[in-house]
Amino acid sequence: MGLGAALLIAALLLSTYTKGKISKVPLDIDATLVSDGTGTAFDPASLNADRFVVNEDVPLVQQQQISVESPANADVVTLQVGSSLRRTDQQQDNGLLLAMVDTVTLNRETAMAVSSDSNPGGAVQKPRAIEDEEPPTNIALPHEGLTYRFPFDTEKKTYPFFDPIAQKAFDANYDGEEDVNGLTTYKFTQNVGFDADGKLVDPVKYASLYDDDADSQATAPARLWGIEAEDPEEPITMTRYYAAQRTFWVDPVSGTIVKQADRGYHYYAREALEPEITFADYTVTSNEETVESQVAAAQDERDRIALWGRILPITFTALGLVALIGGALLGAFALRTESMLTDPGLDDTGGRFFGHRDDDGEPVPGAEAKTEKLPAQRPSDLPPDKPV
Repeated sequence: MGLGAALLIAALLLSTYTKGKISKVPLDIDATLVSDGTGTAFDPASLNADRFVVNEDVPLVQQQQISVESPANADVVTLQVGSSLRRTDQQQDNGLLLAMVDTVTLNRETAMAVSSDSNPGGAVQKPRAIEDEEPPTNIALPHEGLTYRFPFDTEKKTYPFFDPIAQKAFDANYDGEEDVNGLTTYKFTQNVGFDADGKLVDPVKYASLYDDDADSQATAPARLWGIEAEDPEEPITMTRYYAAQRTFWVDPVSGTIVKQADRGYHYYAREALEPEITFADYTVTSNEETVESQVAAAQDERDRIALWGRILPITFTALGLVALIGGALLGAFALRTESMLTDPGLDDTGGRFFGHRDDDGEPVPGAEAKTEKLPAQRPSDLPPDKPV
């Protein structure tokens, strides 16, 4: 019975306390996520030409390398994510369009970005030239909301999801359920500068990571921009703007993003809603290998949670009940057996270990005890010399 009680208590703790302790963002994340697609992109080689060149229908690949950095403990985990967008039709630096190293510290239970006195909750790495031998320098960038994943037990609601390029959080809205490689996922959509129909309505001014805003504004002769002017060499300054649309397919149990589709739009313009020169306008989607690896990671998390939150509690509950019932039966049998051995008179089961008792159960005095009745002798049995 003690064993049964212990098993039932263990089942209760596993289904409540322990499940909450293991439903946290893992500390061993190490993943490479690859998305591919096509789009319109600026040709970096045209910087030395007579006019900027923008190519259409070019193959593009977006890559994210996610790893865990310090601080990482029972309460928080820090993710460092290196992201890049590259033209695959050009080699080395000529194909690189975008690159960023983003760092964010998350609460392991809620997956929300957190800040402290010693940790601003996030940072981005200052761009460096390839030949730069100095160590990278981080620029503090406090994050808000979710970043790179959703919480365990994701709900069908709107979440704030941080965009490191725009440097602020935008709503990720629940948009139904879809099957991804046999896994039922929640679909979320996010619009940054676009409306729900994909129309440009409120683009974000690109936040430069350079001290001189070199990548957020550009000044070049009118001829390079392809703008007709009385003086082709007239300098014209344009501002870089950014907008995006994203779709996330999320495992609701673990919060893992198993698939993602991104549309990014970077362009230069003198007026925000009047794009003039496209830097990159692309749509990429997670490739099959990435989807398979993310689904497998989500399944592993599901199995771990199911083991500690459902399978073991059910098993311990069943064993505990069996042990309690078995213990109670064994205890009752042991007490009855002991009572019969120590005082047979207490036996009222009808069995007879010692002697005999009347139906009324009262003890019989020795003088009134029943004795064996001997048969009377008949006359013929008497000796001949004895008178009758």
